[in-house]
Amino acid sequence: MQKTKTPPEKAMLLAAGLGQRMRPVTDNTPKPLVKVFGKALIDHGLDALKRAGVRSAVVNVHYLADQLEGHLGGRKKPEIAISDERSELLDSGGGVKNALPLLKDRPFFLLNSDSFWLEGSKPNLELLANSWNGRAMDVLLLLSGITNSVGYHGYGDFNMDAEGRLSRRAERRIAPFAYAGAAILNPSVFDDTPEGPFSLNLVFDQAIEAGRLYGVRMEGLWLHVGTPEAIGEAEEAIARSAA
Repeated sequence: MQKTKTPPEKAMLLAAGLGQRMRPVTDNTPKPLVKVFGKALIDHGLDALKRAGVRSAVVNVHYLADQLEGHLGGRKKPEIAISDERSELLDSGGGVKNALPLLKDRPFFLLNSDSFWLEGSKPNLELLANSWNGRAMDVLLLLSGITNSVGYHGYGDFNMDAEGRLSRRAERRIAPFAYAGAAILNPSVFDDTPEGPFSLNLVFDQAIEAGRLYGVRMEGLWLHVGTPEAIGEAEEAIARSAA
């Protein structure tokens, strides 16, 4: 039997966005605190990190930051550190780069706060950790088949070869896989990135160019909760799975 790899002990959860596509739900509530099936979105992610053995998680805050900090103050595991972006929203890539002093110098989990999963036979963060190979990879993305998701209505993000190496969807084409909002990153991928706001897509594209962006197909069902309508869709899927 293959020995289970030790998962990253640190993680970052992206929670600073404005939640504009979720309005009016987010007029007075930050999107990470929107409840799905009785639990805040951010707690779905933090609970998954806890089950994966993550000891500490960095959460970045900007929009309605006081509400998020107040909510997170009640959590014990994982231990929470706040990366404060009140003065400037740094986008996904800039937000992670700003938090690197809290994440130290080892590979870490990265989660979006608006995605979680109905797990399959193996928890997906465990699947990610067991698939990580730092000798070959700079970034490893958790991927969903575009037909195996709830709340996602795009055309896919990536193609994947037999070794798991990723390439971008060609323009006006459909790709079989979408990024499911979880990854493992080597912090060194931010060495040549700009200061200030920038998208994680810059990091992904640099890794593609180096042949070091990989993916692993998730098990179970991906729940992407980015709009008010997606809340009900996700709750229906959870209810069906529990029936």
